[in-house]
Amino acid sequence: MKRDLKSLIAQMTLEEKAGLCSGLDFWHLKGVERLGIPSIMVTDGPHGLRKQAEGADHLGLNESVPSTCFPSAVGLASTWNRELIGQVGEALGKECQAENVAVLLGPGANIKRSPLCGRNFEYFSEDPYLSSEMAASHIRGVQSQGVGTSLKHFAANNQEHRRMSTDAVIDERALREIYLASFENAVSQAQPWTVMCAYNKVNGEYASENPWLLTDILRDEWGFEGFVVSDWGAVNERVDALQAGLELEMPASNGLGEQKIIAAVQNGTLSEAKLDQAVERLLNIIFKAVDHKVENAVYDQEAHHQLAREVAAESMVLLKNEDRLLPLAKEGTIAVIGALAQTPRYQGGGSSHILPTKLDNVYEEIAQAAGGASIVFAEGYHLNHDEIDAEYIAQAKEAAGKADVAILFIGLPDRYESEGYDREHLSIPDNQIALIEAVASVQPNLVAVLSNGAPIEMPWLSKVKSVLEGYLGGQALGGAIASLLFGEVNPSGKLAETFPMKLSDNPSFLNFPGDGDKVEYKEGIFVGYRYYDAKEIEPLFPFGHGLSYTEFSYRDLSISAKEITDTDTVEVNVVVKNEGQVAGQEVVQLYVKDVQSSVSRPGKELKGFEKVRLEPGEEVRVTFILDKRSFAYYNVELKDWHVETGVFELLIGKSSRDIVLRDTLLVRSETGVKMKVNRNSLVGDLLADPHLSSTAKRLLDKVNETHPFAQMNDDGNMGEMLAAMMKYMPLRALVNFGGGTFTEEMMEEMIDTLNAV
Repeated sequence: MKRDLKSLIAQMTLEEKAGLCSGLDFWHLKGVERLGIPSIMVTDGPHGLRKQAEGADHLGLNESVPSTCFPSAVGLASTWNRELIGQVGEALGKECQAENVAVLLGPGANIKRSPLCGRNFEYFSEDPYLSSEMAASHIRGVQSQGVGTSLKHFAANNQEHRRMSTDAVIDERALREIYLASFENAVSQAQPWTVMCAYNKVNGEYASENPWLLTDILRDEWGFEGFVVSDWGAVNERVDALQAGLELEMPASNGLGEQKIIAAVQNGTLSEAKLDQAVERLLNIIFKAVDHKVENAVYDQEAHHQLAREVAAESMVLLKNEDRLLPLAKEGTIAVIGALAQTPRYQGGGSSHILPTKLDNVYEEIAQAAGGASIVFAEGYHLNHDEIDAEYIAQAKEAAGKADVAILFIGLPDRYESEGYDREHLSIPDNQIALIEAVASVQPNLVAVLSNGAPIEMPWLSKVKSVLEGYLGGQALGGAIASLLFGEVNPSGKLAETFPMKLSDNPSFLNFPGDGDKVEYKEGIFVGYRYYDAKEIEPLFPFGHGLSYTEFSYRDLSISAKEITDTDTVEVNVVVKNEGQVAGQEVVQLYVKDVQSSVSRPGKELKGFEKVRLEPGEEVRVTFILDKRSFAYYNVELKDWHVETGVFELLIGKSSRDIVLRDTLLVRSETGVKMKVNRNSLVGDLLADPHLSSTAKRLLDKVNETHPFAQMNDDGNMGEMLAAMMKYMPLRALVNFGGGTFTEEMMEEMIDTLNAV
């Protein structure tokens, strides 16, 4: 319905306008009944709807209404399946309609800077391209049902420790290429109805009152059209936040926030036009929700449970499969060991914790899928503490010793990772490690099934033949795990994060979580696999890794042009074939490498991926389209993305470390950087600049006719040393060492000539 929002705003009192900029309570926006402006509801739940029927604690202490619990974001990203993530979004949107929820608070697109971050299970990836693609698919899916999303937490919320006060100090290039890029395409491609600001400061300024983030970048550069909402309790100074571009403060401030806004308008420190702009943005979304409301909406709980099972099966990653132990035969005796098989950990803790419509029992699902096999169970360890129980260990050894194969369910208990605090190490509990050691002593055929929201160290890896990373698989994880273990479904998940051998290998190790209220991102752009590649550190499992029960071959890599400009797009094709005996899915990954650059760049960066399903013997041609951003870095001097003319390598991989095909192309910059020459410009830089080199060489050759340095260049080793010194010598130094042969006046004339080129 078309509405004249400006006319509606003109009818509102100052108090009503200010009131709209703050919540009614914990979950509702205010309305203005006399003008027909309704109150709408927002609620938590990136991977499921967490609508609290009564109470408003936000921390998951009060029970929520039943809803489908899908795998958390770490699992969703591990599917690398845009279409499937979109289907999850559609299902979430339908459930929101059924519960009269207008905006779902998610997804979370923060980068996994450190594996210790307590909320990593709610975020997609360490890679900004993968993260933004997953977020965009999620947003499109939810919003296709007439329900809004809230892309969060903008920006640089990469730890829970002191999250409401810490200052994330990040250089602009790292911000642009890593932390903001994770949000950028999700905003520009999918247009979330709202964006949620983070608690923390970014380079000294709270995200809630940071005009560079909320206005300059989010709106002016990326074209964001919705409204910005605070994370719950994130507002520092309400008027400063409104000025910066934060329209809605949540939750209700009991009148405090609106009174500050009213006073600021009345004393002239805040223009009423600025307030009107904020109200118009709020009304636009409020009425969008009203116009898209589906009356008497319902959804099929069983169908959503089956979708959750499909997604869970695609989200799980087969990390290791020695001797092809998996899939298991449906015969003999199978020992199922571990408390997590009976009391599964299927979601993370905190504000995303929801009440599932139903919950698979992992043990029962395995027993059902096992066919003629005999199943025995042992508890193995306690979930509520880490102490080793000798009796439990003995029972587990007895069960495993009599079996043909043992499946160990291990991982991180709820108490190990949650919103609100970060992990202190990457180890699983001591009682689980003792269990692995004990069972391995009597049973060589061991399968480990992991339940965790982030990477763990595996010093025990050699003692198990197969490892299935189940992550936090949602309410249907039991059926998904069973179908994967017995080969009813072929594993197709790929890691969206690097698993390090040990915590100290991680790039943020020395600078996480910072000192006091300051954390410096000293690793810059070298986050995740970018760092492990640069340092030549062997990870436990690399980014993009994941095994299958079949084998895929790659051939015929082709590029539509061997030379392009940065204003062109280029098409990349590769043929993938299923060489095995069972159907399967493969994630084809495309990385780009700048072969030679004047600035530090990663050894490779993910710039494309496609997931394909192939029957045995089937092959398919996969196509990628690369554009300027695929080759660009962020140039802080230009304040823009820039491509340097040069050769780029295109790498096709099964993971970031398993590169199977490669080729090159030349990319020419159409928007070359024109150097601004001054007295501190280096001789070597002038000669290397494609715009200036010929003129610079002519002018410098003339200087060298009389300059003392040039006269000594023929003196063997002395000449080599002087040539090296000359390369990195500023123009002013030519004057200093010229002995009067090259004067200040001559230098200024040279500078003017070069700047006129």
